Amino acid sequence: MQNLKSSIAKKISETIAPDAPESMYSDIIASLEYPPDPTMGDLALPCFRFAKLMRKSPVMIAESLASSIEIEGIGRIEAVKGYLNFFISNDYLAKTLLPEILEKKDMYGSSDEGRGKTVVLDYSSPNVAKPFHIGHLGTTVIGHSLKLLHTFCGYDCVGVNHLGDWGTQFGKLITAFNLWGNREEIENGGIDALVALYVKYHEEAEKDESLNDRAREEFHKLELGDEKNIELWKWFIEISIAEYKKTYAQLGIEFDSYKGEAFYSDKMMPQVEKIREKGLLKIDDGASIVDLSDYNMPPCLILKRDGSTLYPTRDIAAAVYRKETYDFDKVIYVTSAGQSLHFAQWFKVVELMGYDWAKNLVHVPYGTVSIGGAKLATRTGNVILLRDLFADAVDKVRDIINEKNPNLENKEETAEAVGVGAIVFYYLLNTIIKDINFNMDDALSFEGNTGPYAQYTYARTCSLLSKAEDARSNEGKIEISAPEEASMLKVLSRFPETVLKATHEYEPSYITRYILDVCTGFNRFYHECPINSAEDASVRASRIKITEAVNYVLGRALSLICLKTPKKI
Repeated sequence: MQNLKSSIAKKISETIAPDAPESMYSDIIASLEYPPDPTMGDLALPCFRFAKLMRKSPVMIAESLASSIEIEGIGRIEAVKGYLNFFISNDYLAKTLLPEILEKKDMYGSSDEGRGKTVVLDYSSPNVAKPFHIGHLGTTVIGHSLKLLHTFCGYDCVGVNHLGDWGTQFGKLITAFNLWGNREEIENGGIDALVALYVKYHEEAEKDESLNDRAREEFHKLELGDEKNIELWKWFIEISIAEYKKTYAQLGIEFDSYKGEAFYSDKMMPQVEKIREKGLLKIDDGASIVDLSDYNMPPCLILKRDGSTLYPTRDIAAAVYRKETYDFDKVIYVTSAGQSLHFAQWFKVVELMGYDWAKNLVHVPYGTVSIGGAKLATRTGNVILLRDLFADAVDKVRDIINEKNPNLENKEETAEAVGVGAIVFYYLLNTIIKDINFNMDDALSFEGNTGPYAQYTYARTCSLLSKAEDARSNEGKIEISAPEEASMLKVLSRFPETVLKATHEYEPSYITRYILDVCTGFNRFYHECPINSAEDASVRASRIKITEAVNYVLGRALSLICLKTPKKI
């Protein structure tokens, strides 16, 4: 569809004004719409913007253009009430689009716009010694989907898991371990045992406030390099990462770096000095701040009254390190919308420090997630662990498989792919900034707008293709003989621009919703058009090739939102 849009824009800009600036061509492409009703065309262009230039009414302009221009790939052009409605020719679909998809296979929709450019993505980043709960799902799957999208668009991507491995919570955990912990119990219980200690600490601290002083003292000792506390701290991290990697494996996620907050401990003060040298650092009630009132923001705290650092200090140091290490063209931070002010503040500080790459720092915020409307909090033990949620989903899918397809090969692997995929799909279905109240039954349905429905549709294409190897190798003429065939191909034609839109706007839900369009189109095509049972050999071969194209596009689209693609369900 991108090629057709370019052809339309080029022809119209040349016709209206042969010496038109490049901006007109770009404006026409941006103005092309997808009509809600296919009887109104496959693409539509409002002509109102040309009225002043041509000194004619939009209706007259549309009628004049419709009767005077021809565009390769467009079967007919209609003028309706100031709009130009373009209808794609079946010939274009059969001879240009379908062969292109079959040639590029699962790389159809990719681009090289990011060639030679590096993007660092900071996502997931759980706090060490705390479990993955459903609240961590957003940053993890949104971040990884954005990494996959950027990679598909040709960028060199670096996935960074900026672990929360520093801070006063470690003083609390060390205090709890010294008072009530047991090494053997922690080894056996893993992160669950650490969480139990953390919860117990907060319960006891409500009765005995002196525990907070003791925790601050233990963290201070950790900052000073106390050998025993450093050993405990590293142990806590080791236990935590081992647990996190189990969840990442279920999602098919690997990181290029696990450098957390602690890594930047010796890199912060040089940046603090640079802030001071720039004349930006001010003392306010004993704390060191950067005044951002000129930018309608509260002050950015750089150092506490006792001289200790804060999150902005660490993030600034991390950004400088990443620029020096990766020479990035862009850094994407995927965190909750509640941190938007924090990122706006330290981004501005980096700019004021004179780093010209500050403009390439991007915060991608997302909404909150709850189950039954209940908020999540580790310190009270009110969490829905992601591993438990995944296990529950896998169990339910396994039950469905046992009922409907008990002899399925790789049953466990498929149950996990569909169960975990259902949760991810449900999460990424809506705009990421939207708050989500998670509903397991809705997520696991094989009907409607769900992951299982999409994966089942993909498996159906695999099944059809496995029975049609002879037709797939047929190099005969491709013909479009039914409207459902043409409609299906038109949906596939939108994949490249959907990928770019999702990438540019940091919005994986564009891919998720596009997947549903593909599934709807294919299932309509499947039910209305006999495929393997078509009597005419050329019709059968053409429909198998359309199915093959759907298989490539749907499989790639699912993978771009972290879903696996089982061939049988």
